[in-house]
Amino acid sequence: MRQRMLLVLAVIFGLLAFVLTYQQIEMEKRRIAGDSETVILIQVTRNMVEGETLTDKDVARYTVKRRKEAMANSREIPWSQLYKVIDHKLDTSINKGQILQTTDLKFGSRRNGFSGIVQDGWRAVAIPVDPVSSVNNLIQPNDNVDVIGTFRFPDVRGDSALDTVTLTILQDVKVLAVGNRWRAPLGENVPAGNYGTVTLQLMPDEVEMLVFASQKGKISLSLRNFEDTRIFRDIEKRSVNFKLLEKEIPNYNIRREERRSRRSK
Repeated sequence: MRQRMLLVLAVIFGLLAFVLTYQQIEMEKRRIAGDSETVILIQVTRNMVEGETLTDKDVARYTVKRRKEAMANSREIPWSQLYKVIDHKLDTSINKGQILQTTDLKFGSRRNGFSGIVQDGWRAVAIPVDPVSSVNNLIQPNDNVDVIGTFRFPDVRGDSALDTVTLTILQDVKVLAVGNRWRAPLGENVPAGNYGTVTLQLMPDEVEMLVFASQKGKISLSLRNFEDTRIFRDIEKRSVNFKLLEKEIPNYNIRREERRSRRSK
């Protein structure tokens, strides 16, 4: 009888210890959860090797819970700082699905500056714009644009009258910055606010031409679809003046009607 009583007491004390331990674990979980926050980190979407350059296609958002104290000392890079890592080279190989850390990247003082995003052999040049010539200040860093100039030349007939001429100067030009903001957060619609300059990436001889053109006439930018990289050779050979405008107006509308008909089929 005594042995049975001892066995029952042992079982009771065991259950009591289990319940107390379980309650302690649950309390600790709730405490940790209370100290945690949801963070969005940068996840690599493919296997990459040392020396490769990160692009926006190589990364994705990764949402996870992290303790605030741990994040303060973490090497993991928040998604909000994506603009700091795009176009940087890897300092080590990294596997698909891995969370990007500061130790995975090669950082250099020059690459951290604006000159680090200008491609080798190219130049950055800023041109003045207003809301109209910058598509209502909707052009953003990393967009591609066509550069259009309007000038007043002596009339082609050779007399002293001036003729207004508009022509496409450059096509598919990369925008590096708007105002003093560059590398807009990718995948997010973040307005740049008002700005008075747009910085373009050009070849050295294009810089000379565009600076001269901006001094002699009005420069406007035409925003492209982000996937459109076509160069239209036909518009390189022509310019628009009053005579051409008068002649081409019917053709413009005919072409628009034909394009609309093709899309509706």
